[in-house]
Amino acid sequence: MMTELPLEQVRTLLAVVDEGTFDAAAAALHLTPSAVSQRVKALEQRTGRVLLQRTKPVRPTESGAVLVRFARQLARLERDARGELGLSGAGEPTRVSVAVNADSLATWFLGALTQVPGLCFELHREDEAHTAALLREGLVMAAVTSSPDPVPGCSVRALGRMRYLPAAAPEFAERYLDGPLPDLLPDAPVVAFDRKDDFQDGFVRQLGRGAASSLRHHVPASEGFADAVAAGLGWGMVPEAQARPLLAAGRLVLLAPDRHVDVTLYWQQWKLDSPALAALAEAVTRTAAGALRR
Repeated sequence: MMTELPLEQVRTLLAVVDEGTFDAAAAALHLTPSAVSQRVKALEQRTGRVLLQRTKPVRPTESGAVLVRFARQLARLERDARGELGLSGAGEPTRVSVAVNADSLATWFLGALTQVPGLCFELHREDEAHTAALLREGLVMAAVTSSPDPVPGCSVRALGRMRYLPAAAPEFAERYLDGPLPDLLPDAPVVAFDRKDDFQDGFVRQLGRGAASSLRHHVPASEGFADAVAAGLGWGMVPEAQARPLLAAGRLVLLAPDRHVDVTLYWQQWKLDSPALAALAEAVTRTAAGALRR
């Protein structure tokens, strides 16, 4: 019966996941690849579970993700404790990994980070519907997500609603949408962020149609997305904060002034008594309150 998790083995597992290969982890830990492999195998035998998918890069299994998350939390607590005790190495910058969606990153999120000096941030850009998965896998400590259901071991708080407006360049609207919108929009060229982006399809379904056109352009950058719509490449659901100045400048027109799509965003983070995470959470919540709809 397993009575403990050897910290040496757990930290080695984390190094393999972070470095991507056993050889790279060995170099980072100043061990031989054989020693790294033996530690991981010993931990798998101890837990009775396969912990890693031996792919390139290596990825944790569902059971491995639990231990990776534990290892990161342990490292976070250790750094905080060293800082409070004034031990050697305590002066090193505190690194916090966060998953955030591109539209938040482009509009309001960076303003929150500037309010927490002294931290080093490692940001992972991912769709808000998928950021919680990075938290679940232990790859990040916190996430801006559209999921209100807390990841195991995490707390959750609502941030507000990000509004998206159906818009197009005036010339594009005149060319493709000069008539009943429900009839014309499904066939008009459309801009999407990537293959996961279904905002445009969701809006077309609001109008009682099946989906947006298959003639779609993928522009996987928030600022580039808004610029592509304003340039007339296609229509799209543009974040309100980016759409307003373009509307005021006459570069965009609203396709349906009484319609929009709102996405409620949440902040999820580890349940740790960590000053760094607590300070970041307060800054994110405060900034979101001023930027998002309640």
